[in-house]
Amino acid sequence: MWKANLIIRYSRQAAPLIRNQIDSKTQTLISFPTSHLSTFLNQNPRFFSIDSNQNFQNDEAPIFQEDSDYPSVNIFDENPSFTSQETETPNSFQQESDYPSVNIFDENPSFTSQETETPNSFQQESDYPSVNIFYENPSFISQKSETPLPGFDGSFGFTSQVSVQDENPSFVSQDNVVGNEKVAEISAEKFENVLSVLQSSVDGSMEGRLDSMRLYLSEEFMLRVIETPLVPGDSLVRFFKWAFQKPEFSTTTLILDSLVKAVGKGLRKREVYALWDLVKDFSDEKKCLLTTEILNEFISLFWKLGKGKAGLEVFDKFEEFACEWNADSYYLTIQALCRRKIFDWAWPVCEKMLNAGALPESKKISNIISCFCKGNKAKDAHLVYLMAKEKKICLPKSCVNFLIISLYREDDTVKLALDLLGDFSGKDRKYAIKPFACVVRGLCRIEDTEEAKKLLLKMIDEGPPPSNAVFNFVINGLSKAGEMDEVMGLVKLMESRGLRPDVYTYSVIISGYVKGGEMEEARKVLSEAQKKHSKLCPTTFHTLTRGYCKLGEFDKAIELLNGMKESGVEPNSDEYNKMIRSLCLKAVDWRTAEKLLEEMKEKGLYLKESTKGLVRAVKELEEQELGEEIVSIEA
Repeated sequence: MWKANLIIRYSRQAAPLIRNQIDSKTQTLISFPTSHLSTFLNQNPRFFSIDSNQNFQNDEAPIFQEDSDYPSVNIFDENPSFTSQETETPNSFQQESDYPSVNIFDENPSFTSQETETPNSFQQESDYPSVNIFYENPSFISQKSETPLPGFDGSFGFTSQVSVQDENPSFVSQDNVVGNEKVAEISAEKFENVLSVLQSSVDGSMEGRLDSMRLYLSEEFMLRVIETPLVPGDSLVRFFKWAFQKPEFSTTTLILDSLVKAVGKGLRKREVYALWDLVKDFSDEKKCLLTTEILNEFISLFWKLGKGKAGLEVFDKFEEFACEWNADSYYLTIQALCRRKIFDWAWPVCEKMLNAGALPESKKISNIISCFCKGNKAKDAHLVYLMAKEKKICLPKSCVNFLIISLYREDDTVKLALDLLGDFSGKDRKYAIKPFACVVRGLCRIEDTEEAKKLLLKMIDEGPPPSNAVFNFVINGLSKAGEMDEVMGLVKLMESRGLRPDVYTYSVIISGYVKGGEMEEARKVLSEAQKKHSKLCPTTFHTLTRGYCKLGEFDKAIELLNGMKESGVEPNSDEYNKMIRSLCLKAVDWRTAEKLLEEMKEKGLYLKESTKGLVRAVKELEEQELGEEIVSIEA
């Protein structure tokens, strides 16, 4: 007979700690409620066995003896059948007001290997099922230990969960059920298996392999998979599509946002299009999960991929997905279309932005203006500028300069550019030489010389200081208009400011005098130019020679042509060609024309065959006329 003293403490008060030592390998979570303690004892005959025919009545119950610490009762049972029979009825314990204790002799040597100083305590709880670990895990109980079992607080039962590893693998799962609530716990093994499937080059069997894993697709699990680096974007899209088809899976806005960003990191056209095709086919109940930020992310990806039409498609889906456009929505769509140079489609989007008054920040507005200017839509860009000005958004001066330069190129927008010059002040105006010069040039091009002159004088008074080029633009415009007195007045003003009229300035003035037939004044300007510049350009002399030829003063024209050599200017082929044609057609002087032909041959200049033929024709015509005159005289 084996003797085992098992002291069971059963009380509503705090119970002593269990001192059975648990093996250090234990990692799995276990909960020990005691709502079914009696059932637990019945299902473990090796733990407790009582003769099924023996019933304890009040008068037959064992006598409880109380000591100072823990009460104990010794029960000696010499019935060898006590350990072999299984109880059919639950063991009953009668609770006294004090601490009852029982001593039991059990002839089952497999139950207790050594004496235990403190009994195992179980506290009854209503929500936790009982677990039979002593019967299925005999190795759970080891030698006695003075160290309390983790997870116990000394009361009758477990106060927290205890971990066990390998001894009972059925305790390990991806999710536990507590009462009616499901508590998600991500299994590291399943997580690694999913990543292995997604990161490997799988074929169409990926979905089947995922099905076999029986995953619990919680939001936390999905986010951990999606946000893991080095997972191919196409695998993420397939994984989400597979999960989306599961009835137990409930996608969230956070999952969608993370998925779009993760796929966008690879920036592959096929992956982005695949995800967009999946999203745009959402049912009505799922469309509410999409947000403005998610759709903006799609537009941004299509912009980076150079797919402007796809970006516009996303923009047009906002109302269908019950999302509102914001400043970034307009900006990203405009940029995506302008990158593909689809400016006609970009402008309606920009008009919606202006009507809504949803302008982005300064730098982005500057980019929009620049895009439309490059697309020859400076007038539309000007409307964007006016709206930004109304919203008191300060734009970079480089953007304003570019807009002015773009506006001056078109005749109908020069005045718009002139108005923008008024926005410059202080230091910005001082360095805005290029936009002011362009506007002056544009005004002269549309023959508004009066306004150009006013702007020039305003530049002298308020800045930026006009350069030679600005004076030349106005002088050229006034010369074409024949206002030579004002031209000479500007020349004097130019010289008074320390500027030196260049060769172009003198050429423009000579052209103005020649146009008015004032050849003497033109020759005076030429003489002054020769004094101030050692070398003039051929255009200066060409203007004069054409003027003399127009007046029929060919001798002065030939003289001026020879004078070019003295001024260090060699006449070119075009100069000789025009002079020869004038001599033949107007002066009928083929002899002088032949001399010029000889000079051209000596200089190695090329003369058109048509001009040579014209010289021969004039010569033959003259000889023919002389012959007829001789014949008529002889007759």
